[in-house]
Amino acid sequence: MADTEMDVDSAPSSPDTSRKNTKDDTQTHENASAVRSIEGWIVAVTNVHEEATEEDIQDMFGEFGDVKNVHLNLDRRTGYVKGYVLIEYPTLSEAKAAIEGANGEKLLEQTISVDFAFVRPPPSKQAGGGAGRSKGRARSRSPGQRRRRDEDSEGDGEVD
Repeated sequence: MADTEMDVDSAPSSPDTSRKNTKDDTQTHENASAVRSIEGWIVAVTNVHEEATEEDIQDMFGEFGDVKNVHLNLDRRTGYVKGYVLIEYPTLSEAKAAIEGANGEKLLEQTISVDFAFVRPPPSKQAGGGAGRSKGRARSRSPGQRRRRDEDSEGDGEVD
């Protein structure tokens, strides 16, 4: 194995306080809970100008902490940015600082939105939380069942 050190978030002092702090710390704008990826905390930046470069992103988001990785997705045909960027930070505090500091700011004269990329949805208000359908119209029958039913009804008629 390599002799490199691994960046690890510090362990909380007690389990009870860690749950309370992480719930508040990882809360998104839509009341969902942010989830850490395998490598670190991923922040999604949307409404990025098509002519933005990786250097522009590094300059803006580097001031909030150590940027581990920047994924700037480009359009194959035009070579321009598709409009979003994924930025990875090693710690929650750096990712949170980037979200609070850059959300609503301008990058190349375009207002960007910044939030956690991976979230767990907020708890549903619906009781039971079952996976079944509860509202809306019932599903239609599959074509095979409908076809067999129609063929059976035709067979009851006249016979040559």
